[in-house]
Amino acid sequence: MIAKASLVAGRQAPLRRAYLEDPQSARTVKWAATKAGAGADAFHSVVEIGKGYGVSQRIGIDRKVGGDHDLPNPADLLCAALAACEDSAVRMIADFLGVEILDLRVEVTGEVDVRGALAIDRSVKVGFRSMNCHVHLRVPQSTEQPRLAALRKQAEASCVNLDTLRSGVPVAVDFAVEIAGEMSSSSSS
Repeated sequence: MIAKASLVAGRQAPLRRAYLEDPQSARTVKWAATKAGAGADAFHSVVEIGKGYGVSQRIGIDRKVGGDHDLPNPADLLCAALAACEDSAVRMIADFLGVEILDLRVEVTGEVDVRGALAIDRSVKVGFRSMNCHVHLRVPQSTEQPRLAALRKQAEASCVNLDTLRSGVPVAVDFAVEIAGEMSSSSSS
């Protein structure tokens, strides 16, 4: 059986060479933003995802914190970001390794105790208490076990969002407030 050429390997080869020669060129910045004007609804918003794509997602707030629970909420988007990243990693590594995917489903769940977010109990963590990422992959019966082991290991190691959630990342917050034409700001890390 002749293995088909990997689309991923073909696209990544020149990038790998360029990044070896110039490591700074491998850096990229991701972006998202919301905007709400006067009279904005406290329980709904829109987040623009990625500059230049023209993609927006309406968001709502979970009923557990008083929202209508009628749209994905920010915690859902975090789960979605992990699911999408792991899905992409699995598909790209499978292509690179020549593993045929018959079916792939990535499901992410996360548990949050909202008493932290509502400042009811200061000992309760505000963020997720735990997250689970379940990857269900169906491949042909002829797929070699060593390739599947390599796929699993490399997909987990290559998922940017999984690594970020597991290891944490410094997040600086710049909070600018404009009052009657004056501007003040404060930052925290």
